[in-house]
Amino acid sequence: MEAEIVQGLVTSGATTLVGLMATEAWTQARSRFAALFGRGETDEAEAAALERSRTVIARARETGDTGAVDDLTGTWRGRLRQALLENPEVADELRAILAEFELRLPARGGESLENTFNGGTTYGMVIQAKNVHGGAHFHQYGQDPGRPSGGR
Repeated sequence: MEAEIVQGLVTSGATTLVGLMATEAWTQARSRFAALFGRGETDEAEAAALERSRTVIARARETGDTGAVDDLTGTWRGRLRQALLENPEVADELRAILAEFELRLPARGGESLENTFNGGTTYGMVIQAKNVHGGAHFHQYGQDPGRPSGGR
């Protein structure tokens, strides 16, 4: 498995895992992740480690300790990376878990974005998007590319 794919998968997996620790879906998620780390069977030691992490996360969020959340996310990222390196088939199981729990994560709030255009002139559309997958092509038909369309 390519390093970029592994990096993306373990980062997404660890972020999702830690995010799920603060949701009502935690019991189900803990079972699925414990099975993943326990190699197919719910491993009580893995479930206990996940539960200890949840306790640390809860305390860190109450006190605003983002460093602890980041550290724990890094710890689980390392565990996921090791599991993938030892058994590449873990990737399919992790993808299934991520797909199952993706919509159960709390919405990330407080994000904002502002674009400012200074100087120059924009002829045509300006598009901003968060997630674009695959090729994106935009054509403005019937417009002379050298002629302003009223945009700025």
